[in-house]
Parts: sequence; structure tokens; C-alpha cells
Amino acid sequence: MRAVDTRPAQVYRVFFRAPREKVWEAITKPEFTRRYFYGSEATRPWRVGTTQLFLEHGTGRKLVESEVIEYDRPRRLVLSWLVHYDAELNAEGPSRVTYELEDDGGITRLTAIHDDFPSGSKVYDNVAGGWPFILSGLKTLLETGTPLRREKAPARAAL
Repeated sequence: MRAVDTRPAQVYRVFFRAPREKVWEAITKPEFTRRYFYGSEATRPWRVGTTQLFLEHGTGRKLVESEVIEYDRPRRLVLSWLVHYDAELNAEGPSRVTYELEDDGGITRLTAIHDDFPSGSKVYDNVAGGWPFILSGLKTLLETGTPLRREKAPARAAL
């Protein structure tokens, strides 16, 4: 058994003006994920024990490999999370991602938790920068129908 880092779990809570089933579909269906999750798409059935691969849309490059630990549609999804987009991060082994969805009077409350990092984890810092953008992109897509995109920053005037 590996030593688990003493840093706290990364916990993100987002509220959607969308039905819980629609948020669930956006988390699990490739036609949604490729539009907000850095172009990745899940490629296998969502069943407990299944190894799920998140591949880069258009190239097929493996980004993340996950084992489905829990699958309770449309309430809870728990996955191991093994990074493949960086060899150094991959060497750490898997962490864990949990999605919890609750209906809150017509609003869906999504809690995303990333935890179970190995001691001294570099994945911890890497994913901390990604989750807020991913979840903001998910919210934007579901509420507006348009993906969140960064525009080029305007050129800075010389001082």
C-alpha cells in the first residue's frame, strides 16, 4: 500500500441550470467531453471494473486511463485516474476522481473530488490548474450550448 499525501483532497462544487441527467451525460458521453475536457473522449462502456480510456479526439492519443470503481447513474461516478499525457506524472500511479450529482430544486449540484494522491505528488499540482477550467467549461457548454474557449490575449502596449 502506498503512502497517501497529507495535502487535502481537491474539492470543486459547481451549480448548473440543467437537469441532473443532462449533467451526467455531459460527464460520460464523448460528444460532450471532447468539447470541454481538453478534447478527450471516453471510449469504453461505463461499468464497474471496466478500464476506461480517455483519448484525444482526432489523434487517438491516450490521455488518461481509469478503472470504474463506482457507477450509480445519475448520482455518483468514482474512477481511478492514471495520467498518460506526461511520462513523469504517469510514473506516480493512479489517484482517484469522484463525481457526485444532486438535484437541488431544479438545479444540479456537482461536487468533483480528486484525491488519493501518492506522497509528494506532482499530479496534485498539475490537475489543480485543470479542474476549475474543465468544470467551468462544462457549465458554460450546458448552459449556453457553446464551449468555453480562450481568445488570444491582446498584444500589450510598450511602457
